[in-house]
This record gives sequence, C-alpha cells and structure tokens, in this order.
Amino acid sequence: MALSKDEREAFLSEPLTATLGVDAGPERGPLLVPLWYGYEPGGLPWILTGRDSRKAALIAEAGRFSLLVQRLTPTVRYVSVEGPVVESLTATAEHVREIAGRYLSGAALEGYLASPAAVEESVVLRMRPRRWTSSDLGAW
Repeated sequence: MALSKDEREAFLSEPLTATLGVDAGPERGPLLVPLWYGYEPGGLPWILTGRDSRKAALIAEAGRFSLLVQRLTPTVRYVSVEGPVVESLTATAEHVREIAGRYLSGAALEGYLASPAAVEESVVLRMRPRRWTSSDLGAW
C-alpha cells in the first residue's frame, strides 16, 4: 500500500540508513552504496560525502541521485526519492554534527566529530525530490 505524502515524509525523516543510487556510466549498473542522509518534512534530502569521492564525481556528472530508505519491522516499509542536485556546498562542522548526530550519540559522536577529515574533505549535496515511490507491505 502506497504511503501518503505526510507518511513518506515522516518516514524519510527517521534516522534510517539510505542506499544512494547514481548512474555509474556506460556498461555499468548504477552505483549503490549505503550512507547517512538528512531530511526534515517539506525540506530537501541531503547527503554528506567526500569531496573527491567516486560518489561525488558520479553525482556531479549525472546531476541527480536517488535515495532508498527501508525498514523490516514492524512491517516492511520503504520510500525511494529521486531528483536533481540543487545545491552543492563545502561541508561545515555544523553539517557534520547534524548528520552524525542523527545516527551517533555520546562518545561515539564526539569521536567521529574529532576527525578533521569529517569536515575538511566533505561536501553537502541537496536534492529536489521529483519522483517518489513508497509502500508499506504490512498495511493490507
């Protein structure tokens, strides 16, 4: 059963891991990798990645990316969102703290934030959602 707009936005705002999908070029399937992401209902989904990473290069070339977020319990539910990159900027310490704080806390968060590479080598990429696919397979 498809989710309503409010349901899919609420689900996407949960701190779940996403699978990034981006075109990897001719003769290749898409690049699919798990990552952290940020989202607030009504806003723009965003990711943080290495400035010189393969992900960043492929997204720059394609001009767009997809995110798939899913869970297995209490029911199988997923939201997939795809769209163009509308903002690319150098990450700040605040960006890194915001995204890492969704997934880590306490000493783990402070340890992650202590790495200078977490900020110095990262970019923020924001997407404008164009296509959504969603379902709750337990909502029959």
